[in-house]
Amino acid sequence: VQLQASGGGLVQAGGSLRLSCAASGRTFSNYRMGWFRQAPGKEREFVAFISWSASGTFYADSVKGRFTISKDNAKNMVYLQMNSLKPEDTAIYYCAAGRHGPGFNFREYEYWGQGTLVTVSS
Repeated sequence: VQLQASGGGLVQAGGSLRLSCAASGRTFSNYRMGWFRQAPGKEREFVAFISWSASGTFYADSVKGRFTISKDNAKNMVYLQMNSLKPEDTAIYYCAAGRHGPGFNFREYEYWGQGTLVTVSS
């Protein structure tokens, strides 16, 4: 699976952004899709994932209620709608595909996109 993330940018606190992740290659619908982020000097952290069937979604406590993950298997796309953005959301955001494990650890994902930078100004 090849993944291409896009949609990052500079936004003021309280604003919104929608990240997209385009997938190609192996059967996209068989994979759980996740979003992770990494801020400078910090470890990569879980943001959200959506099950392969799109029937289940899970979020980090820090983004719950503000971010929404969705998946369009027909278009091979995954989205992360980010609302009420905070300066602490500033990071490079990565989409990833995996089939093993619960899905909360980045080691459970086999394929990664190149990342897209989100900067939230105060």
